[in-house]
Amino acid sequence: MYDTRGARTSARARASAAVLGAALLLAGCSSSDGDQAADAGAGITQQPKSADPFWVNPDGTAARQLAAYEKAGKKTDAGQIRKIAEQPVGEWIGPENPEQEARGFTEAAEKSDRTALLVLYDIPHRDCGQYSQGGAADGDAYRAWIDGVARGIEDRPATVILEPDAVLHLVDGCTPDEFHEERYDLLRGAVDKLKSLKNTKVYLDAGNAGWGHPDQIFQPLQQAGIDRADGFAVNVSNFYSTQDSIAYGKQLSAKVGGKHFVIDTSRNGNGPYTEGDPAQKWCNPPGRALGETPTTKTADPLVDAYLWVKRPGESDGTCKGGPKAGQWWASYALALARNSN
Repeated sequence: MYDTRGARTSARARASAAVLGAALLLAGCSSSDGDQAADAGAGITQQPKSADPFWVNPDGTAARQLAAYEKAGKKTDAGQIRKIAEQPVGEWIGPENPEQEARGFTEAAEKSDRTALLVLYDIPHRDCGQYSQGGAADGDAYRAWIDGVARGIEDRPATVILEPDAVLHLVDGCTPDEFHEERYDLLRGAVDKLKSLKNTKVYLDAGNAGWGHPDQIFQPLQQAGIDRADGFAVNVSNFYSTQDSIAYGKQLSAKVGGKHFVIDTSRNGNGPYTEGDPAQKWCNPPGRALGETPTTKTADPLVDAYLWVKRPGESDGTCKGGPKAGQWWASYALALARNSN
């Protein structure tokens, strides 16, 4: 439902190599407070750390699109894409080189005095055969992958969104019963491994305001290790309003020991799509908009941050004319930006 690694192999390989260069660039070009780091193309800078401590990748897909538009003299389009390119977005770690990617992103972030935002999405039997099916081959492969991510992060600051869909699909019947026990064990193990790191925060994915009721998911979250995590994430890759997401998160928090949570606001500016096939409302819906920009200054003390976990402009899947899940879709990115304030 959220992303696919196969569709992004070439882009991810490019990013893995580029991010190490970006780290050197950020170190050499940043000002004393780290707010002026920029690449030579699009001139991407870090956001003020006091409100938004997360790292902006100066070589992200949106930044490259921005540079291309500027080179082509498309100033209006460039101005719209800049709304995306200048914000920190989640870096989804791929299956092949988790240690290298995690190290590259966290080193670049640390050199800019920022925190890397990482998304881990490789659980076995992922996405129940939908657009983002795949994941690790088995439990041992997943544990090895998590170990690689942890080695890459080391003691550098990182915020991790752990396994979008994984708990939700245990509840909604999507994941077959025979895989439940293993999945809980893998999630608990991942939480423990990541929380053994000095400066890593972990938020387990916990669905969204439109899928069901917190009563259905709080016990599965407990089985998945929420007590040892920093909290949970809501609305990942979805479109429910920030207000509705806060209400859902607060209800759920009350059932899991008052845990804090983060909200994906990347595409929720106009709320959810209400037309067409209800089962496909989440997939590349038209008329959506960018939501609140990433920040730790939120409307509720239980909400640790608004984040752009889903990367705005990347397709949800081959629906409504979109490319494969995870591929950049410039026209959709432009629409999200144009529809936002």
